[in-house]
Amino acid sequence: MATIHSTALVDPAAQLDASVTVGPFTTIGPNVVIGAGSTVGSHCTIEGYTTMGQNNHVHSYTSLGAAPQDKKYAGEPTRLEIGHGNTIREFCTFNAGTVNGGGVTRVGDDNLFMAYVHLAHDCQIGSHTIFANNSQLAGHVVVGDWVILGGFTVVRQFLRLGAHSFTAMCTLLFADLPPYVTCQGQPASARTVNAEGLRRRGYSPDRIATVRAMHKALYRENLSLDASKERIVQMAKDKPEIQADVDMMVDFLAGVSPKVGIVRSRRRSVD
Repeated sequence: MATIHSTALVDPAAQLDASVTVGPFTTIGPNVVIGAGSTVGSHCTIEGYTTMGQNNHVHSYTSLGAAPQDKKYAGEPTRLEIGHGNTIREFCTFNAGTVNGGGVTRVGDDNLFMAYVHLAHDCQIGSHTIFANNSQLAGHVVVGDWVILGGFTVVRQFLRLGAHSFTAMCTLLFADLPPYVTCQGQPASARTVNAEGLRRRGYSPDRIATVRAMHKALYRENLSLDASKERIVQMAKDKPEIQADVDMMVDFLAGVSPKVGIVRSRRRSVD
């Protein structure tokens, strides 16, 4: 049996691994599944069709799996799926998905969500990310692996943040943020590349130089977005070792909506 505090309310139908611990005054609903090694702090609410993997640590006053904040939601059995090894700090709120958005809000592995983070319905979060305090995502936002959001970052609905991107404190995003790019401001303005983060993840100087060259094509050569993509594609012709980095950037840019665009630089306009 899981270790459940005497004041917690855990529905008998909930599936908790025997190694799970649940703190006082926490409520867990009948359609919740929690994997081995996970801990749930005090005064938490985990409801709806919520699945959590192994070794997740949920701190006090967190709400997981609540109904989406969407007026079209009519009680459908949509889901929240959380992977392994995540830390979810105090007062976080992760909502379930909606039918129109695919039916699931999904979180990957090894993420750190600091206090008061909000993930709205149908968000798709990768792995190894860090969401600093009060980061707020509207619905249908896609966040790639290794993304870092500074405190009080706010992201509009239906946007995408590419892998290894970075937002400074109090950033307001109204457009897609390409991989590797750092941004700041209200609205966000592209600054430079996340070189320090890449070095910490083992990127070689040559790979970082390629990332810088892609950033230059996007923001420093006054090219259209299509022309920037063509320039980036050419970078891998003579250097097959950077093909994966180029492919990731090109694939991201291919998905940019003309109505949304990418985060721009204040130095140049990127169409």
